[in-house]
Amino acid sequence: MTAPSEVPGTAEHGLPGHLVDFVSALRRHHVAVGPGETVDAAQVLGALDLLEREHLREGLAAALLRRSGQRDTFDALFDLWFPPALGAGASEVDVPRVDDGEGGPGEGPVDVDALREILAELLRDGDEETLRELSRAAVDAIGNSGAAGQGVRGQMAKPNWSAYQALNALSPDTLLAQILDGLRQQGDSDFVSEVRRREIRDRIARFRDMIRDEVRRRTAEQRGREQVARSTTPKQPDRVDFLSANAVQLAELRRTVHPLARRLASRLSVRRKRANRGQLDLRRTLRRSMSTGGVPMDPAYRTRRPGRPELVVLCDVSGSVAGFSHFTLLLVQALREQFSKVRVFAFVERTDEVTHLFEPGAELSGVMQRVLREARLTAFDGHSDYGGAFGDFLEHYSEALTPKTSLLMLGDGRTNYRDPNLGALQRMRDRARHAHWLNPEPERMWGSGDSAARRYGEVLPMHECRTAAQLADVVEALLPV
Repeated sequence: MTAPSEVPGTAEHGLPGHLVDFVSALRRHHVAVGPGETVDAAQVLGALDLLEREHLREGLAAALLRRSGQRDTFDALFDLWFPPALGAGASEVDVPRVDDGEGGPGEGPVDVDALREILAELLRDGDEETLRELSRAAVDAIGNSGAAGQGVRGQMAKPNWSAYQALNALSPDTLLAQILDGLRQQGDSDFVSEVRRREIRDRIARFRDMIRDEVRRRTAEQRGREQVARSTTPKQPDRVDFLSANAVQLAELRRTVHPLARRLASRLSVRRKRANRGQLDLRRTLRRSMSTGGVPMDPAYRTRRPGRPELVVLCDVSGSVAGFSHFTLLLVQALREQFSKVRVFAFVERTDEVTHLFEPGAELSGVMQRVLREARLTAFDGHSDYGGAFGDFLEHYSEALTPKTSLLMLGDGRTNYRDPNLGALQRMRDRARHAHWLNPEPERMWGSGDSAARRYGEVLPMHECRTAAQLADVVEALLPV
């Protein structure tokens, strides 16, 4: 690891100023760090050997992080603010080069074939530290190979740090068969062969990550770590947009459902505790004041009898918003004890009840596939038809809405230019005690194209819920007290 005095940005304000900059970067990426945590981190810096980089990483993480899901963001920023090396760094791995007779020793083009042989040997032996040094040396050599010519006005061209270029040249995935052939021994069982195959694949995956981390570090030195942090730091799961999330991010979101539900339930408990007093009971207060000469020293309040309302969820499960609907339904299922009764209805062109798929104890893995497979949702072309779905709901399930019911609509309001059927939505709103619409699209897009969100928003309150964080805030505000 670099010495403390050599860390970029520490010269002017020293290590304390550098720590403050690091904490500020965490806050800019929505990691809540307060003054107390910052003081704890400063004590960690004073207690640990700064040359033991992994110890420093774990110490700062323990001092600064308070919630799950923040570690990936922390690690990405830590690698930028506390890099393992500066520039090319010091490495015991010599990159083989082709002697073309034009430059001195170590200045010719990279001998990619020889470099791949070294990589194959390290992947076979599992030498993690030397693999990391090789990734650093390879990125430096391949990146500088494009800067050997003259740039503008006779100046040397800037190095091109590219993970794609380095990985394309080394092609570590193509070495798997070669490494396994070298390791194969007579009489090896299929189990031993499969274990070796998985070990090599894991090492190749780690090497690819090493290349990407090294390119990110060198790019940050060239362009500035703040700029690189803005474009490459992974978002926390609750900050990922539902509509742009990939399969891995959606899976990570689903793992945050129960912790999020526990936080919402605890907040609701606090709200109920603060609101446990009803309105002032004037008659009882005056009776109590007779013992104090008419001074109302001990006010009396009417006892509150909070009831748990019924909840009806009507959700669009078409491809555009299926991820958002799935996450929200999982959250509702985790919070169902806050309601006396929960009924779930799904729609695309038509509406069907799917409450049984979300009952307590039901298997929720692959539940959306079951909804699409088992429910009666389509009639013509399989595209969303909000107006038709609303009419179908009133025709077959209107009894689900009562003066005790809270109605929750989930969808983007894109009708594919079909009749939005505002009258049906108004009748649904009038039958329910409360009605709200959660929309995963940015508010700036409401009403654009085939979106009827603005018109629906005139009938019942519509809330932007692009991320799990926004959804949690809205659901917390709407939960019964």
